[in-house]
Amino acid sequence: MSNTLVLKSSILGDHSQSNQIIAQAVEGKSNVTTRDLAAEPIPVLDMAVATALRSNGDDLSDELKQIVELSDTLIAELKQADTVVIAAPMYNFMIPTQLKNYFDLIARAGVTFKYTETGPVGLIENKKVIVLTTRGGIHKDTPRDSMHDYLATILGFLGMTDVEFVYAEALNMGDEPAAENRASALDALSQLV
Repeated sequence: MSNTLVLKSSILGDHSQSNQIIAQAVEGKSNVTTRDLAAEPIPVLDMAVATALRSNGDDLSDELKQIVELSDTLIAELKQADTVVIAAPMYNFMIPTQLKNYFDLIARAGVTFKYTETGPVGLIENKKVIVLTTRGGIHKDTPRDSMHDYLATILGFLGMTDVEFVYAEALNMGDEPAAENRASALDALSQLV
């Protein structure tokens, strides 16, 4: 049976367009794990956290031990999933901080990637990843769409190279284009999930 991991990152909760579209696409499906990165924020990567993630666990404060345990849990969720659906609304031309914090906490040398003589190799393989990105304007295939390249790079770095993007754009450009784009994104996402 196929397992799906949904990563939500919108700060808008139930008002989020990406959250609403994904909820409709996975409605009625079994074996879906949802992690709302805004409702349950991931710690920000700083020197203490980065050092803890590279340690063997000795001499860590209780707070840092909990952060390493959270990282282990997030990685286990990811490894168990066959399909990963990422809600990535565009905030100021980039992914939400909440999603960036997630990647910072799971990108661990020797755990989710390794360095080799020919360069880094991702260790999270055989995953289908679908990125739903929602935007107020129209940015796809323009220099303003830095999200696409970043997400393709970080996912590929971790070993996830089977990635498809679904776009819901023009969501703040009038009711009619917004409705058309939401419906189109929902249709595309539903076919992929």
